Amino acid sequence: MSDPQLLLLRRQYMQLFEPDFIAWPPPQLLKNTDVQRWLYKHLFDVSRYPKLPPARYQMRVLKQLIAKIEKAVQNPEDEISGELRTTLTSLTARGVSSEPQPAQEDAYVTFICLPENWDREADAASEPTVTLLERRHLVSGSRITGFRTWEGAMHLASYLCTGAGSDLVRGKNVLELGAGTGFLAILCAKHLGARHVTTTDGDGGVVEALRENLSLNSLDDGQKVRAETLLWGSDLEGTWVEEDCHASPYDVVIGADITYEKTAILALVSTLQRLFDMRPELTVIIAGVVRNAETFQTFRDECIGHNFVVEEVKFTAKPVREQKALFYAAAVPIKILSIRRPH
Repeated sequence: MSDPQLLLLRRQYMQLFEPDFIAWPPPQLLKNTDVQRWLYKHLFDVSRYPKLPPARYQMRVLKQLIAKIEKAVQNPEDEISGELRTTLTSLTARGVSSEPQPAQEDAYVTFICLPENWDREADAASEPTVTLLERRHLVSGSRITGFRTWEGAMHLASYLCTGAGSDLVRGKNVLELGAGTGFLAILCAKHLGARHVTTTDGDGGVVEALRENLSLNSLDDGQKVRAETLLWGSDLEGTWVEEDCHASPYDVVIGADITYEKTAILALVSTLQRLFDMRPELTVIIAGVVRNAETFQTFRDECIGHNFVVEEVKFTAKPVREQKALFYAAAVPIKILSIRRPH
């Protein structure tokens, strides 16, 4: 079964989309017993999908789902799936609340990353995924933001899944700065055909968590992806970066949500300068939510001040209701910049 409305629901669910805003299939579909079996199998069957959303989230979605099915079923002969009811009973018996999950709860989040030319008839099991363990509680009240995936990364991922975007990565050696959860690195290595990906962050704890996410996506053998700590602004000569660039000469540098802090921008641009010194033909692609226009302009001005050629990539985020995969808020502008050194 590959009904687009069911697949959309599953993609939102696996990404922990807010249940109150889920795009529910119509009642006529929900009351179908085959559809209910499909929903159990692809949303709640832990034997099929071991990395499901947290129990609290499951409970919130399941209660709404069953309420909608009950409303849709008007014929007494129609039944509600026993598997769905059993799952609800099991969650209730375990004392699982239907309140929003507490901030301190770790959560598996699965992003479905559909390429531009994806076959709409494909089934759920064949959709390309990136599964992450996010620790959103470690973001709260902290200067470290690398334990969850932010809008800029999802916007850049959406662009990289287009024909033009994937051409930047396919067959190339990629370096990621400020990787956070490792979402973009995993996408490039697992689904976009990158030759090699080196993914970095300035925080050692974030890098350790990132390595766990590489393992979740079967990329932990060290062959295709390397994860290391990199502090911006430091000299790269004689370091592991120089050795790594010699072994897998960087073609593309990517980064998302890394231009939000003025104090870090000087160090970031300094690192870009050193990378261009090592690899003059590099293409740098940086995405960011423009929460503060002045800060984003500071980054652009610093790049221009270093004689980089800065161009905005024309790629507009769709409103959430029009998004079919990779769901993220688009009310605040999100920009993608292409940065090169002049020839």
